[in-house]
Amino acid sequence: MANKEERWRQFGAIVVRLTRGENISREESRDCWRQICEEEQSDLQQGAFMGALKAKPESPEEIAGAFEALYEYDTLKVEVNTPEPLIDNCGTGADTLKTINISTGAAIIGASLGLYVVRHASRAISSNCGAIDVIEALGVNVESAPEVPKQSIEKAGIGAWNAFLPKVHPRTLARVLSQVRFGSTINLIGPLLNPTKPTYKVMGVPTTAMIDIEVKTLKALNFKRAFVMHGLEEESGKGMDEISILGPTHVAELTEEGNISKYLLTPEQFGIKRARYEEIASNRDVKRDALALLRVLTGKDSGPRFEVVCLNAAPLLYLTGKADSLKDGFEMARDAVADGKAMAKLRDWVTWQNLRPEDGLPVLEKMLEQI
Repeated sequence: MANKEERWRQFGAIVVRLTRGENISREESRDCWRQICEEEQSDLQQGAFMGALKAKPESPEEIAGAFEALYEYDTLKVEVNTPEPLIDNCGTGADTLKTINISTGAAIIGASLGLYVVRHASRAISSNCGAIDVIEALGVNVESAPEVPKQSIEKAGIGAWNAFLPKVHPRTLARVLSQVRFGSTINLIGPLLNPTKPTYKVMGVPTTAMIDIEVKTLKALNFKRAFVMHGLEEESGKGMDEISILGPTHVAELTEEGNISKYLLTPEQFGIKRARYEEIASNRDVKRDALALLRVLTGKDSGPRFEVVCLNAAPLLYLTGKADSLKDGFEMARDAVADGKAMAKLRDWVTWQNLRPEDGLPVLEKMLEQI
């Protein structure tokens, strides 16, 4: 077995290859990330590797290798008993348009229509308000694992794993995420490191170029079906890791047969008038973003924020066969808000993802008084 100095030199040689734009193999990637998990390399070496890998950028094989190492060495494994397969819709973050927490609203709506949605999310890193920050402000317990999220998934049909918790990722993810403030391979594989390992995935990515890489990674990791997107603001060319109502959205869809199809979506296909970024932008404040989401879920906001949340619920319903098309899924999502199902599901989530219902429901009710 190589000694410490030899391991450092071998690892450094891989960093040099990456800086030259060379791809490394899936096996090499897996071993480098294993060494990061086991802290066999210094912080400087680890940072250099992640920076060089991102700058190259990553290949599907490199991302798959990273996933395999981090899932094996740094991810809690939890079995849940649900009557239907699990779906996750966490995106990567690190995009240029910082919006309200669209994916959380979409997840709640999807669960209100019978899906079992299990989210693997984090506090804010490259965004203003992370999904974990927002749901915590609504009364969901994000600090207890694994019993509380497992209970919520099984009882409420929705739950969230906090990627920052050492109980969820004891070695690497929480440690790295707490120390970096730039998009890295962690953004691409972090959303996949779900302790309950869903087989369906809706995933936004930070650039159009990453769509192909990510959908091929999901195929390599044997996801049953997947929907990968990057939405644009047409005038500026800036993007978001959601379906956009500001301009077109590039999509790659992985079918159950393992085929990948690519297409373009526009707001007009769904009867949506294009919005301005300011109408769906984050308030740069957790409480204000949580209140904005509540206004959508209660039906008090029927404007662009409502439209973009419902539109992003559509792929969850479409992938799992609840809706025959994305347009049907969009209409189902709108109806779920109108008839109160979405808000009832949020109450279920707050009830079950807490040690006691009285721990979270008063928080939610206090927030509702302010909308």
